[in-house]
Amino acid sequence: MEARDKVAQSAARLSLVYNVFQTCLKLIGAFLTGSVSLLSEGLHSLSDVLSSFISFVSVKASSAPPDEEHPYGHGKIDTLAGLSEAIVLFLFAVYTSVISIEKFFKKPEVVKVDVGLYLVVFCTILGGLIMTTIRKAAKESGSFALQSNVQHLAVDMMTSIGVLVALLVTKFSSWHYADPLFGLLLSIWLGYSSVRMIHRAFDEVIDKRIDPAELEAIKEIMAKEPDLISYHKLRTRHSGNWHYVDVHIVVPREWSVVQGHELADRIEKGIEAELNPAICTIHVDPSREITQ
Repeated sequence: MEARDKVAQSAARLSLVYNVFQTCLKLIGAFLTGSVSLLSEGLHSLSDVLSSFISFVSVKASSAPPDEEHPYGHGKIDTLAGLSEAIVLFLFAVYTSVISIEKFFKKPEVVKVDVGLYLVVFCTILGGLIMTTIRKAAKESGSFALQSNVQHLAVDMMTSIGVLVALLVTKFSSWHYADPLFGLLLSIWLGYSSVRMIHRAFDEVIDKRIDPAELEAIKEIMAKEPDLISYHKLRTRHSGNWHYVDVHIVVPREWSVVQGHELADRIEKGIEAELNPAICTIHVDPSREITQ
């Protein structure tokens, strides 16, 4: 197993443990205080538990080596996992919006506000530390599922701060509608975030080309080869954390097969090292005219 896969699995495990822990705390806090916003945040964290579980399973499954039935590997598992997480988050946003609107037309009563405040502050600080660790692992491994999980944690941080504000307003004023109002704002934010995540995951499912900066790096590598006449049919895509590149290069017509192979091999190794992890396949075409 590669080091990047171990990093991804370790981070996914940490995220899962943390989300289970904070979900229990927030739901207990919601039960003790009767806070609508804290209940919404607890349910949001519950969706993060599912997200972390999916990440934990997917990063392990997607790192499996290619086999006879899956010659291109299992990287799409990671992408599909990220897509499923985003869909779950979207459904949660719809649910919380319905609950928030319903509660808004009732007179909510919040008790033991201090208990809720302590729990939210603790979860927010701990969440910030965990998110920093997961983000670093996502960057090192290139896992889309972990990147999606980082977005979940980032949203969780912001919503926790929102709950904190709602509870402070409730504590120091007689306006008790801060709870359901924030629940509605939370659902709008979650809906927006989930749609962005769905769009990104869908792009990978339909094999959208790699990032422009990475594409430019490929072109720069080929531009450094003085014997390369031209290239065409450059195609790129992602599969999980892997980059796939294939391109046709044009070499002098009088070159031997060995010379063409050596140039193609040199370019392939350069691209794979630049985009690591990556697989580059090059087809060699002779020029139409003799160059000498």
